[in-house]
Amino acid sequence: MDVGDTGRMELVTNPSERLRARVGDALFLKVAGPDGHAARDRIHLTPGPRWFAAGSPVRRVHADAATFVGGLRALLLQSLHPLAMAGVAGHSGFRGDPWGRLARTSTFLATTTFATADHAQEMIDQVRAVHERVRGKAPDGRPYRASDPHLLAWVHAAEADSFLAAHQRYGERRLTAAEADEYVAQSGRVARALGAEDVPETVAGLDATLASYRPELEASPEALDTARFLLREPPLPRAVRPAYRLLAAGAVSLLPAWAADELRIGTWFARTCGGPAGALAVRSIRWGLGPAESRDRHGGTA
Repeated sequence: MDVGDTGRMELVTNPSERLRARVGDALFLKVAGPDGHAARDRIHLTPGPRWFAAGSPVRRVHADAATFVGGLRALLLQSLHPLAMAGVAGHSGFRGDPWGRLARTSTFLATTTFATADHAQEMIDQVRAVHERVRGKAPDGRPYRASDPHLLAWVHAAEADSFLAAHQRYGERRLTAAEADEYVAQSGRVARALGAEDVPETVAGLDATLASYRPELEASPEALDTARFLLREPPLPRAVRPAYRLLAAGAVSLLPAWAADELRIGTWFARTCGGPAGALAVRSIRWGLGPAESRDRHGGTA
C-alpha cells in the first residue's frame, strides 16, 4: 500500500496496518512538507527518461530509511566548514523554519534522484539561481558565496559520505564495493550540475576529498549552535524526542571521532550505544514507510 495515499489508507481494515499507514503518512508529510503528496506524484508519475535507472545504487541509497540518519550526519559534518556554516546561518532560516528547510532539501534530493531528467534539470536551475544570491562575510571577515565550486564540493562530499556511511551501517541491503563506487559517481553528477568542481568518482576519491578539506575545518560558534539545536533542542513534540535521540545517536556514532570531538557531541551514549540506537530508529522508520524497493518506485523517502 502507498502510505502517502490517505484515501487508500482508509480502506485498510487490519489495525496494525492502519497504524503503520498513519505513522508512515505522518512521517512522510513531516519530512516532505504539506505539498509532499503532490510533489511525489509529479516526481513519480511524470513519464520521461530519468538521470538514474530504477535499482541503481543512488536510487537504492536515497530510497532507504537510513537516509534519515545520513541526512543528520551530513548536516553536522557540513557545519564544520566555517564558510559553509556562515552561509547556512545567515541565509537558510533553519531555526525559524526548520521543517520548511527540510522539506525543500528532501524535495531537491527526491527530484534529482527519481524525477524526469527535465524536472531534475529544472530543480538544479532553481537552486543555482538561489545560490547566486547567497553571499556575504563570515564572522572572521572572509567572504563566502554559495555558488563557490570549492564550497559546493565540500557540501557534496560530506553529504555523499554521510548517506553512504548510513546505508552501509543501517541500510536494508548494503552496497558492494563496486556499487559503492557507482553511488559516489552517480551522486557526483548532481554536484557537478550544481557547479561543484573536482568531484570524486570513487569511494577512495571521496575519502581523499574529505581529507583534503581537513585543514579548513573547525567548529565555529555557529557550528556549535547548530549541533546543539539539532541534537538537544530539536523542533519536535516532547513525546517523540526520545525516538529522535536514538536516530541522533546513530548519526553521531557514524561521524569521524575528530568531528564529534570538535562539535563536542562525542557522548558516552553515542560512542557505546549509538550503533544499536541508530539501527532501532531506522527499523522503526522503515516499518512506517515500507520496503526500500517500494519507495524507489514511489519517489524515495522524500
